[in-house]
Amino acid sequence: MATGRTHRPATRSRGIPEATVARLPLYLRALTALSERSVPTVSSEELAAAAGVNSAKLRKDFSYLGSYGTRGVGYDVEYLVYQISRELGLTQDWPVVIVGIGNLGAALANYGGFASRGFRVAALIDADPAMAGKPVAGIPVQHTDELEKIIQDEGVSIGVIATPAGAAQQVCERLVAAGVTSILNFAPTVLSVPDGVDVRKVDLSIELQILAFHEQRKAGELAAAGTVVPAAAGTVVPAAAARQESAAARRGTAAGQESVADQGPDGDVPAVMPT
Repeated sequence: MATGRTHRPATRSRGIPEATVARLPLYLRALTALSERSVPTVSSEELAAAAGVNSAKLRKDFSYLGSYGTRGVGYDVEYLVYQISRELGLTQDWPVVIVGIGNLGAALANYGGFASRGFRVAALIDADPAMAGKPVAGIPVQHTDELEKIIQDEGVSIGVIATPAGAAQQVCERLVAAGVTSILNFAPTVLSVPDGVDVRKVDLSIELQILAFHEQRKAGELAAAGTVVPAAAGTVVPAAAARQESAAARRGTAAGQESVADQGPDGDVPAVMPT
């Protein structure tokens, strides 16, 4: 079987946009589910709904693959699974190393989706000497002193970083120096890499913060519509009261600004123009 070091996907050379590449795994996941149910064909509308995109975007994405479906029939599920898998490079073996075998690293090592999608966990690596030799997901953990040798021996081109933030950049530099050209980063930090190295970042805290933003916005919309909105300590207040409190806060802010403004440039604090 071919290894990741000597074979790479042809998506860039074929001019497939990065946004399309990012959606291909979504299509593949939906198609795989259809294949497991022995569904032979699927329309663009059905597949788009399963993947969470609109059908026009799906048809445009598939046109980059040279797949246009058959009018009145749709797309052949098995052929699309093969076509997308080939485009993503999943028809070959991709050895992966996971660096940082804490709770998150151990969970990744135990994830069964790697093998079914063309990825083989070649090694688990950790800086803690006490971890050396301990099996995780049936694979013995190796010390970071062995990192470069493991990458060379296994032909690894994809590395997963699950270390604390402070260690991530140094690990990244060692991976790159040893020949790794693609990195999946779970550490809560931004990595600096040279040209030719691809980094995908997964930050769970950022995703939660985005969800919190949407929850706050929905609460504001409910308040504007006159619906009760959640308050602190699990209580609820009428939307009208929430609006009154907001208005009072704005009046207080404005009054404070005018007071500061009255002090002028010679006061104890800089002048602020009243709103």
